[in-house]
Amino acid sequence: MNNPSTKVLDKKYNFKIEYKLINNKQLLKSRLSEIPKSSGCYLFKDLDNNLLYIGKSKTLRNRVSSYFNNYADLSPRLCLMVRQITEIDIIVTDSEYEALNLESNLIKTNKPYFNILLKDDKKYPYLCITWSEKYPKIFITRKRRNRNNLDRYYGPYVDVGLLRNTLFLIKKIFPLRHSKLSKSFYREITGVDLEKISSEEYKKIMKQASMVFQGRNDDLIKILEKKMSFYSTELQYEKAAKIRDQINGLRLLTESQKISIPDSSINRDIFGIVSEKNIASIQIFQMRSGKLIGRIGYSQKLNGLQESEILQRILEEHYINVEGIEIPSEILVQYNFQKIKIIEEWLSEIKQKKVKIINPKRSNKLKTIEMVQKNARLELNRILNGIQDNESAIEDLSQILDLSIHPRRLEGYDISHIQGTDPVASQVVFIDGLPSKQNYRKYKIKDSNVYIGHSDDYASIYEVIHRRFRKWSRYKQNGGNLSTINNTKQSSLDNELFSDWPDLVMIDGGKGQLNSAYKALEELDLEKDVILCSLAKKNEEIYVPGLTKPLNTDMNQKGVMLLRRLRDEAHRFALSFHRNKRSRRMNRSQLTQIPGLGSSRIKDLLEHFNSVDAIRIASKEELMKVKGLGSNTAKDIYDYFNCD
Repeated sequence: MNNPSTKVLDKKYNFKIEYKLINNKQLLKSRLSEIPKSSGCYLFKDLDNNLLYIGKSKTLRNRVSSYFNNYADLSPRLCLMVRQITEIDIIVTDSEYEALNLESNLIKTNKPYFNILLKDDKKYPYLCITWSEKYPKIFITRKRRNRNNLDRYYGPYVDVGLLRNTLFLIKKIFPLRHSKLSKSFYREITGVDLEKISSEEYKKIMKQASMVFQGRNDDLIKILEKKMSFYSTELQYEKAAKIRDQINGLRLLTESQKISIPDSSINRDIFGIVSEKNIASIQIFQMRSGKLIGRIGYSQKLNGLQESEILQRILEEHYINVEGIEIPSEILVQYNFQKIKIIEEWLSEIKQKKVKIINPKRSNKLKTIEMVQKNARLELNRILNGIQDNESAIEDLSQILDLSIHPRRLEGYDISHIQGTDPVASQVVFIDGLPSKQNYRKYKIKDSNVYIGHSDDYASIYEVIHRRFRKWSRYKQNGGNLSTINNTKQSSLDNELFSDWPDLVMIDGGKGQLNSAYKALEELDLEKDVILCSLAKKNEEIYVPGLTKPLNTDMNQKGVMLLRRLRDEAHRFALSFHRNKRSRRMNRSQLTQIPGLGSSRIKDLLEHFNSVDAIRIASKEELMKVKGLGSNTAKDIYDYFNCD
């Protein structure tokens, strides 16, 4: 389908007006009428032709129409998605099974943002292996996005302590590169010279280590035993001894991480779910060869869905992200899914072996499901307690500041520099008491009065607040009603559907910083619209405009502690940005010392290698791969970093 959508730029106010399907009833009706009633996949796209979401359905027209016809009943996440849809692509299949398989492959390949139902749950960590790198690294992370599609993730793991212990032992068993170490430092701490190991050989070692996180300890031990026997036969006793030590380490690891469960002689995964107050906690127990080797956890809002619907979708998404060999032959589930046969057929094709999904009603299998539910309940209680703590902190903060509404969206600002060098500012956002990192912003201070040797935090705060809210000043001057925005907020996330207007702005600092921010708002005619305060570090005192003294608060009360978390996060974010900016400047200045390197070449080098450290260890051949870089210049760069 061709994209008929257009976008217009209002030059006077610099506002971009986008025509979306949800706002164009005639176009929407035409698009929906073109969609067949057969089975297949639908792909939602935005104005820039980026994929937003990929879904499947037995009846495509009915499923796609439901997003628009029931828009008011959708979750905030889906509302945000629907408001961005400008085009719908359709792929028709012959059966619902083919649609499920196609959806799985499309999601794996494209990774659309709104298909990520579970992947960025910061409560639980993942294990990442960077297969995209020549010598892959292995590490624990709580972020999945913005990495290469070749990189592999395992998890998320509920038992963080067990995960860290397992990784620690794996690194002792195998010589793995697990952080950004130089080759020489890596050799010092591991005794292994990367220069003497090819990328292919190293990846074989990493592949063996990854088998542990696939629950394939026994398979790995069998492979190593055959290899040890071969080396012994060939009289290569030193190599055989190294493999023997690896096998012993794996056996110790296997025993330490396993818990026996009755009636579990085969490989199986067990899915359980509990829910309360619109929050569901899901646990997956991974049993291999009769032992529990992994416990994976997810959490998800119900938003009107049944537990069985949530559990089925989580099962599908979970196995989209694993390799076929990791899928067990038996899966126990708490509920009997409507389309269980289709899912079994899909999983069996991925695994190339028969996969059975069972909803047990009695015997030890049912007891295993109940055990998983108990663990899910424990996690849910932890989640709910966190939510309750945040809600009480927000309530306390609204009382401290005498606010008519609960401040759901909080913004914190801080300045970072060293005596005026590389001055920057941060804007961090908390929604419902939790960091909303997709809304963070960085500012480079442009004020000419701030320069090396001369800092001015007041002028910097003034600049940042002025830049942050000037578009809203134009909106107000153009007849916009800011009170309408506040009054129409239905929830903390609905706010993101049409604006980024804050409920409260907090400045890191005392009365002086607060006055600078207030002055900027006055010039923008927004001083009565933006709720403003500052938090001074010394005694954690809160200042508000119009009062010379701080508010009467206790630094340990919940509302103040919420502001402290916001302030500390703003400080961390600003400091991190400042350090990166200063590091880039210093690195660029180092490159300028190399003869024949101008600003354009330096830019090309950094875009190709991402860092000066990578340029420093690159070979001449690798340097010559940079577009436009000749052999003589590559030699000059190499000699600069490698010749005494």
